[in-house]
Amino acid sequence: MKRLIVNADDFGLSPGVNAGIIEAHAHGIVTSASLMVRGAAAREAAELARQHPRLSVGLHVDLCEWEYRDEQWRLRYSVVPVDDAKAVADEVARQLDAFRSLMGCSPTHLDSHQHVHHKEPVRSALLEHARRLGVVLRQCSPQVKFCGDFYGQSHKGRPHPAGVTVESLVAIVLSLPEGVTEVSCHPAAEADMDSCYRDERVIELQSLCDPRARNAGVELCSFRDIRLD
Repeated sequence: MKRLIVNADDFGLSPGVNAGIIEAHAHGIVTSASLMVRGAAAREAAELARQHPRLSVGLHVDLCEWEYRDEQWRLRYSVVPVDDAKAVADEVARQLDAFRSLMGCSPTHLDSHQHVHHKEPVRSALLEHARRLGVVLRQCSPQVKFCGDFYGQSHKGRPHPAGVTVESLVAIVLSLPEGVTEVSCHPAAEADMDSCYRDERVIELQSLCDPRARNAGVELCSFRDIRLD
C-alpha cells in the first residue's frame, strides 16, 4: 500500500509562508510541517499549529542557507560553522529547546534547512536527537522514503515552474513506491519572505490545493502515524 506524507518546510519563516502552509493543510494535501524556530514568524506558526491540531509539526533545523550566484554557490548566512561539531550540537540543542518552548511539546520529526544534515557532523547530531525522541529523521530513517522532486528551481537555482505544477505533483504521487513516502513542499500565500526561493511558493500552494492532487489515489498520513521499531 502507498502512503504519503506531504511535509511543508519553512513553517515560521514569514506570515505568507505560515498562511500558505495552513491553507494547504486545511484545503489541500499537506499533512505535516517543519517549524523553523529562528524564523521571523515562528511564534505565529506555533499558534496556528495549536489551532490546527491535525497538522504534525517537526523541527526544521536552520544552520545556514546557500544561493547560486555568479555561477557558483555562495553562503547567504551562517548560524554556526557546519563543520564545528560542538557548535552544531549546541545549536541543534538550542533550536530543539526553542521548539519545545514555542510548541509545548517535542517535534514529530526532524529535518534540516537545505538538507545540511546529509553531511557530518550535522548528521550525527540530528540522528542522536531523533533516536532519543523516537522520531523520523528525513532520509535517515528506513520507515519513510523521501522524495524532493516537487520543487520549482533547478540545481543551479534557476526558475523551473514546471516542477511545481499540479500535473507534476500528480505524476510524482503516481510514481511513488509501496510503503510510506515523504514529499516535501514549500507553499506560501504570498512571496513576503527573505529567501532565494520565493515566487515558486505561491505556485506550489495552488497545486497542493488542486482537487486533482487529493484524488491521485494514495492514502495521506502524517509523521504522527509512523511507528519506529
